[in-house]
Amino acid sequence: MTVIKSCLFSLSQNSNINKLATKMGPKIGIKSFIAGTTLDELEMNIVRLNKQNIAVTVDNLGEFVYSESEAYNATYHIIKVIERINEQNLNAHISLKLTQIGLDINSEICKQNLMRILAKANEAHIFINIDMEDYGHIQSSWQIIDDCEQVFNNFGTVIQASLLRAKKDRREHKYLRLRIVKGAYKESGKVAYQTSKEIDINYLELCKSHLQDGKFTSIATHDYDLITKLIRYIEQNEISKSNFEFQMLYGFRTNLQQQLAQQGYQVCVYMPYGKDWYGYFMRRLAERPQNINLVIKQSLSKFWLKGRL
Repeated sequence: MTVIKSCLFSLSQNSNINKLATKMGPKIGIKSFIAGTTLDELEMNIVRLNKQNIAVTVDNLGEFVYSESEAYNATYHIIKVIERINEQNLNAHISLKLTQIGLDINSEICKQNLMRILAKANEAHIFINIDMEDYGHIQSSWQIIDDCEQVFNNFGTVIQASLLRAKKDRREHKYLRLRIVKGAYKESGKVAYQTSKEIDINYLELCKSHLQDGKFTSIATHDYDLITKLIRYIEQNEISKSNFEFQMLYGFRTNLQQQLAQQGYQVCVYMPYGKDWYGYFMRRLAERPQNINLVIKQSLSKFWLKGRL
């Protein structure tokens, strides 16, 4: 399993394969997991989930950003999504990666672009979630987040349970709305836990701590066992349903999403959209290789249905 994860993660970082995959996506049923490539397609899918009492966080996909113009263009498109959410009064907010808006170019350029996004979102009363990336970007990301916190309060970020520094980061930023995830990046044993058991234990501890003394908590996992344990903890400690949500990826565990929403829990779906889907998709497979079976099953199902119609 470790070899498969390493292979998938390495593939996710290959820009040449990314270009080829972008062309092949529609042919392999990728729209089961990516909510379209246009604003109209995105809006349609947000509305569909909103009708099921499920909120959405939108990820405008984009990677391999190494020029100021590319970072500016990504910022422009994110702002367009904010405007569409506001205009149509959708139950949705934004997730973004700092590398997409210039972190690998210049931290100041990145911060300026993020400030523009936060300002536009603040006007529209829309929340922004700043995704955390691989370990090499963690500290620079926190520096920008800390700077922005002096000006805006309409954003939160992510804690990765796989990282050894996760508990410290959570304690220092418990005033922020936090999404707790297992972590989708391959990291060395010097900075990250290497076994699923260790990560799961840390995940539960992080969620419990933030549910108790932090701001709003996004419990982001498809792991039914972890969800069950956290629901039991929430009930035993009489934690209000208004203080947390369950968050899952678009196209994955849809029945569980609907079940939780029907039980009165807040549910939010992480909805990626755009043509540059490859890096995101491969990391999801690397994070949990069992998802490969789900991809094959759902893709084959779509081909079968087409043949029947």
